[in-house]
Amino acid sequence: MKNINYRHLHVFWAVATRGGISAASDVLGVTAQTISEQIRILETTLGSSLFTREGRGLSLTEQGRLVLGYADEMFAIGQQLQEALSDESTETPVRLRVGVANAMPKTIAYRILEPALRMDRPVRVVCREADLDELLGDLAAHRLELVLADRPMPPSAAVRGFNHLLGESGMSFFGSPGLVARFSAPFPACLDGAPLLVQAEGAVIRGRLMRWFADQGLRPRIVGEFDDGALMKAFGQASAGFFASPTAIAEAVVRQYGVMKIGEASDVREQFYAISIQRRLTHPVVVAIAERARTDLFRPEESYAAATPGHLPMGA
Repeated sequence: MKNINYRHLHVFWAVATRGGISAASDVLGVTAQTISEQIRILETTLGSSLFTREGRGLSLTEQGRLVLGYADEMFAIGQQLQEALSDESTETPVRLRVGVANAMPKTIAYRILEPALRMDRPVRVVCREADLDELLGDLAAHRLELVLADRPMPPSAAVRGFNHLLGESGMSFFGSPGLVARFSAPFPACLDGAPLLVQAEGAVIRGRLMRWFADQGLRPRIVGEFDDGALMKAFGQASAGFFASPTAIAEAVVRQYGVMKIGEASDVREQFYAISIQRRLTHPVVVAIAERARTDLFRPEESYAAATPGHLPMGA
């Protein structure tokens, strides 16, 4: 095999990520005929077809998807090299575009991303919230550097990406002081027959909570289902029902919503993932937030339990 011409590889990458030759032509400032010829030369060099024609468009072959995966990493690293060598005296912020899945607890998302705001170099965090499938499409199109989610990328996703487990947390239950006074039996018996606020159908943690209730022989009354965790907590603040949230942010929930923590279900685990197009995280900001999440936010819960009493009063 001849040596790869990286200009030709960049042309291929532009076509694959921009959705076609016409769009790549506009970005690269060269004619469609030149692009087609350079891709033909690259295919000859590699000994494999990279595209097949579907109607008026192009579709990647299996070999094309393989080449695109390597090209993604190569050009992402090249971009990082340019940023590292740029004149830091201009104080131009490093932009980190992050997708946050709808089901992701927003306090968890903030705690994961917060170290980016305290780095030596200015960072501008651009957050987009949407359904996980939609965010994965943006990730594949290089409109995002990272996606935060409460589940790994599904195997059926038509996107080449990699899951990076940031950590996991057990679940704690919370209620307003008035609600806790009304249902005063010891935890978890106090939840039997009590009003309950839960995540919407389809949320991973909801199924795990329902199985835990069944194992405990508890039958709470579901009075509200929510896509938005913050809205669920606001209802809980207003005494509409008890709710569950990750133990890793229990103190923040108590402070922000004026509720009380009534107990933990440590064996009900919620995982949190960073999803990227790179097998290995290399973006310096992403590396920093991943390391902090694993060593600080999702620290072993026995150390957390030692610092957190079973019931936290309002304002703790």
